[in-house]
Amino acid sequence: MSITLKQMRYARAVAEEGHFGRAAERCNVTQPALSQQIHLLEQICGTPLFDRAGKRFRITPFGQEFIARATTILGETEALIGFAATHSGKPARALRFGIIPTVAPYLLPELYPALRQQMPGMDFAISESRTEHLLAELDIGNLDIALIATDPPATARLARVALFADAFVLATGPSTEIADPIDLNTLPQDRILLLDEGHCFRDQAMEACALRGADATRTFAATSLSTIVEFVANGQGMTLLPAISLKKETADPRITIHTLAAPGAGRTLSMVWREATPFTNLFLEIAKLVKSAGETRLSEVLPAKA
Repeated sequence: MSITLKQMRYARAVAEEGHFGRAAERCNVTQPALSQQIHLLEQICGTPLFDRAGKRFRITPFGQEFIARATTILGETEALIGFAATHSGKPARALRFGIIPTVAPYLLPELYPALRQQMPGMDFAISESRTEHLLAELDIGNLDIALIATDPPATARLARVALFADAFVLATGPSTEIADPIDLNTLPQDRILLLDEGHCFRDQAMEACALRGADATRTFAATSLSTIVEFVANGQGMTLLPAISLKKETADPRITIHTLAAPGAGRTLSMVWREATPFTNLFLEIAKLVKSAGETRLSEVLPAKA
């Protein structure tokens, strides 16, 4: 009996997620199916890859070496598949496109139809996740491209194309009286609402508002901008919002948008992909479509806050 690529992918997912259920979800299979393949793999190897004693979960020494070697093989397999597909200029499967949560719901209404129209015959598998996870998925070959709002690590071996600037504004509720432009240094820091940890937008908002240490931990942490905006609309605080979100997040008449005093604050959205790819030209074309969709969305809201 031979070790399969599927088993190697499953083992790598378990090692990276540290949990069989999350690994199964990531691999789009049921947990029993994944566990069965891991069990078969361990039978082939003649030794456990994972120590499941009690409630503890850890990779065995053999498992660590196996995962390292499997990761290399899977990377080479992905490269070989890409090489074989170079004659067509596009992957032989759906292109896997990751987008951060503070962009996806605001950009996809313009972007997805444009991708389908401008690239007929190409399928897209679009997923939403935080920056750290997207970069990890790019590194191991589970994603082809990603739209992020921070600079990837210099060691990540990723190509990066800057697309457009996304300025921040301040959103306040109905009972807040404040004059534009807003000096972020004068805001009551215990009233600033933030996303929970792990979102790059949280870190950017903390930096813009000079939130540090205890000031940051006292603030409310939400999983989405929509949740924060609802709190703001009910007079329970204020928050920074990226301009790209304004069309969707500020439809509530209780929300008031304020401009920021110079130098302001914002972020730059970028497209990234692995340097070692045969599809650079394709990804550059997609980047142009993303840039156009973003500029279209921003043109709808920037005049209103000028």
